[in-house]
Amino acid sequence: MTKLEKTLYDLIIPIVDDKDSLVVNETTSKNNKVVYLNVTTADGDIARLIGRRGSMANDLRQTMMIASRLENKKVMVNFESKKDA
Repeated sequence: MTKLEKTLYDLIIPIVDDKDSLVVNETTSKNNKVVYLNVTTADGDIARLIGRRGSMANDLRQTMMIASRLENKKVMVNFESKKDA
């Protein structure tokens, strides 16, 4: 797990109820300037992570932008719900 993945995971873990379903994956762009962080969690927790009018998601994105400046990279955070089979 990279530093940015770990930072986002540590920010999100106290917010979600189903901690076992939380997954944070990192991918980078071809030129390694942009980092994509994909957060996948249970259906019930995704609304909590996004928040009313996206306020929680925006706050998490801003916090991660500050963290990514140490590595001189741009960060994009995406939230997805995990569908139960």
